[in-house]
Amino acid sequence: MKEVRGQVWIETVIYTLIAFVMIGLVLSFAKPKIEEFQDKAVIEQSINILKDIDTIITEIERYGVGNQRELDIGITKGELTINGITNLLVFEIESRYQYSEPGTDLAEGGLIINTEKKGDLNIVKLTKNYDSNYDLFYQQETNGKKIISQAASEYKLVISNEGINMNGKTKINFGVN
Repeated sequence: MKEVRGQVWIETVIYTLIAFVMIGLVLSFAKPKIEEFQDKAVIEQSINILKDIDTIITEIERYGVGNQRELDIGITKGELTINGITNLLVFEIESRYQYSEPGTDLAEGGLIINTEKKGDLNIVKLTKNYDSNYDLFYQQETNGKKIISQAASEYKLVISNEGINMNGKTKINFGVN
């Protein structure tokens, strides 16, 4: 009688171990795919944020000096750089998702999208160049650079028209609350 009960326990343990191994195998394949889909969603959301910023910049230029708008942006992964030196807005994310052909620039809606391979991951960089028409700066600091990193809560991005500089470009000021 004791041998039968011992055999039942051994079989239960073996079946449980087999189930754990099967679950582990499924997760080892599914988790990277889930992360890839999440990264794709973050990249697409970031493209929309950059397009929204571009729309606001166009609006405040049209409505004149002193005009400003606020935009709530959520960054769950990656970082947004406001570069007043080169007049670029750059969003960069380390991602499992390969948005474009590595090493090749892809132009999409005024953005330059570049993917670089880094081991098993990709560095996806979304760039909007404002150098021809605008002079970007952060918190009234010319030639400054601000990096907005991921956060649990949304940022309130304040964009304002500060007039025309001596080169004839519209000065666009960014602030974060």
